[in-house]
Amino acid sequence: MIYCNFELTDLQRDPPAQCSAGPVGEDLFHWQATIMGPNDSPFQGGVFFLTIHFPTDYPFKPPKVAFTTKIFHPNINSNGSICLDILRSQWSPALTVSKVLLSICSLLCDPNPDDPLVPEIAHTYKADREKLLSRAS
Repeated sequence: MIYCNFELTDLQRDPPAQCSAGPVGEDLFHWQATIMGPNDSPFQGGVFFLTIHFPTDYPFKPPKVAFTTKIFHPNINSNGSICLDILRSQWSPALTVSKVLLSICSLLCDPNPDDPLVPEIAHTYKADREKLLSRAS
């Protein structure tokens, strides 16, 4: 819980561009985050909400992050789960919520169709990127 307080202070002092996050009520292990659709991406102008659940052994285990806003993306499924290596095998205790949110923004700008959570969308992305971009916006 002390580490979650540290994260919150860090986010308030130096928030990542186009992102915000904080606890839901008094529960420091359950946060809500907001990401503004990155400029020059199909998601520009969109507002996306996410939940962040911290395990009791955070930062030694990654937080569980999921979109609550529906999004058409090869690395994000209909349940809001995100296929992002730093939320799985590449997690490091040196990572912060701020870095996670920036990585998710980067994923919105640059999907990874080679590691999809939704293969059909990844196939569309590879075969007809413009079609995917028009469906996402």
